[in-house]
Parts: sequence; C-alpha cells; structure tokens
Amino acid sequence: MNRFAKFCWGVLVYNVAVVLWGAYVRATGSGAGCGSHWPTCNGEIIPRPQSVEMLIEFTHRATSGIALLAVLTMFIWAFRAYPRRHIVRLGASLSLLFITTEALVGAGLVLFEWVAHNTSVARAVSMAVHLVNTFLLLGALTLTAWWASGGEAIRLRGQGAVLRWLGAGMLSVLVLGMTGAVIALGDTLFLGLGVTPQESPLVRTLVAIRPIHPIVAVLVGIYLSVMGFRLLDLRPQPLTARLVIALMLLYVVQMLAGSINVVLKAPVWMQIVHLLLSDLIWVVLVLLAAVSLSVARQEQTIPSPSSVPSPSHP
Repeated sequence: MNRFAKFCWGVLVYNVAVVLWGAYVRATGSGAGCGSHWPTCNGEIIPRPQSVEMLIEFTHRATSGIALLAVLTMFIWAFRAYPRRHIVRLGASLSLLFITTEALVGAGLVLFEWVAHNTSVARAVSMAVHLVNTFLLLGALTLTAWWASGGEAIRLRGQGAVLRWLGAGMLSVLVLGMTGAVIALGDTLFLGLGVTPQESPLVRTLVAIRPIHPIVAVLVGIYLSVMGFRLLDLRPQPLTARLVIALMLLYVVQMLAGSINVVLKAPVWMQIVHLLLSDLIWVVLVLLAAVSLSVARQEQTIPSPSSVPSPSHP
C-alpha cells in the first residue's frame, strides 16, 4: 500500500473509534453535557469542564472535529494524487459528503435537545437516521481505502444474482442496525437513566418491542449465511471465500455478544462491544460487495474466446 492508502485505512479506524465514543456519550446520558449549544460547548470554544458529562460530550465533539479534518485531508489528497474520474476520487467525495451529514445529524440532536432524558418519538427516529448515515460513512471510507489499495472499481451492470443477493444483504443489515439503535435508546432511557414505562409512552413502546431486534438478528443471520454460500458458488475466488468466512465468524460472535448484552441488562461496556462488532460486520460486508462486484471479478467469471476450446473436425 502507498502512503495515501495507509492514511485512508487509518481514517477508517479512527472514525470507528469516534462512533464508539459517540455511543458512550449516548449510553451514559452525556449528550446534554454542553447544553443546547453547537458547535460551541455552553457558549465556549474550549470550555473548562464543570462535570463528567461535559467532559465526555466535549471530547466527542473534539474527536469528531478531528475526524472531519482527516476526511477533508483525504479528499484533498485524493484529488491531488489521482487523475480525473478515478474511482478513489468518488470514494473520497462520498466520504466527505457523509461525514458532513454526520456532523449535521449530531448538531440536530443537540440543537433540538434530543439527548439525555429526552423521550420524544423524534429522538427515536433520529437514532435510526444516525445509524444509517454512520454506516454509509464507514462504507464510503472502506471503499476509498480499498480502491486506494488497488481494489478494482465496482460494476453493477450484468451482475445478476450477485447484485441481488448483496443488495438485499446490505439492506437487511441496515434494517437490523436501525432496530438495534432504537432498542439501545430504550435501554439507555430505561436501564441507564431510570425512565420507567409509566413515565414515558416511548419507553413503554421500546420495552414492549425489544424482542423484535433479536428475532430480526436471527433472520438476517440466516440470510447472510445463505448469501455467503451462494457467493462462493457465483464468485469462487480466494478473497471472496476469506471475506465470507470473516463475515460468518463475526456474526456468530455478534449473536453471542447480543445474548450477553441481554442477560447483563445492557451495561455500557457491552453496548460498545456490540456496536463495534456491528461496525466490523458492515465493513466486511462492504468489502465483500466491492470484491464480488468488481470489474476484475466479473470478467474472471466470463470465459474469453481464447479459453473456449474450438470444435474438433474429423
């Protein structure tokens, strides 16, 4: 890998860390640590921490700002290092777009006060939207790093069943993540902050629908397993096989982590582990899609005229 590719992978790892710290902010109820001020913290650019919640929230804002600068640097570097219409430029542009929308979603949570003890339906919806945008950001960063490392461009035309299997798989993981984000909010409000179902209709609803998430997780796991076996048949390449195995192993570990999370009643550290595994599953799935839908992989499944034996003549 060249220096730019290494930088891209580093930006991806750093953004995963920022996402996990954001989950820590939510799980500890520290989202209101800087009040309803954004981008300042209680009206100050660099405040003097007056509480643990303020320190946690300000740290998240500072690390998020560094993440934005890192992606901006990656974007500028990509446009300086790669020619016009190069696929790396597309990945860097999407990364900058989604980290911008990620910042706007975070600003909305603060400005509308959808943090801490807030139990509005809008907050629950914002959690699902936030999760989708985060996954899109991580996906764009993953593709940028992959393409910068020599990965082939994606081609959608003519992919047939491969595209359908992967498209449905990625959509199902997004839906699973959205349900998980909403349920995690319920755990934070009910188990972490002590908001009872009697006090909040939202908490009552989230507690009631909590069994839906593990059911969806099992169904998605079954689908991903079948998808993996189909891809092994449709794209019999060593890298595809390794990614399918990695995806399956991560999902098994994730199911175990989810079970432990339920038994232990969602402690903060377990919520962070659960989210980390979700992010890793998504990154591996994006890489699997990039490899399976790449131009080179598509062409390898089509025999060239020279490889087709000519008919023998008597």
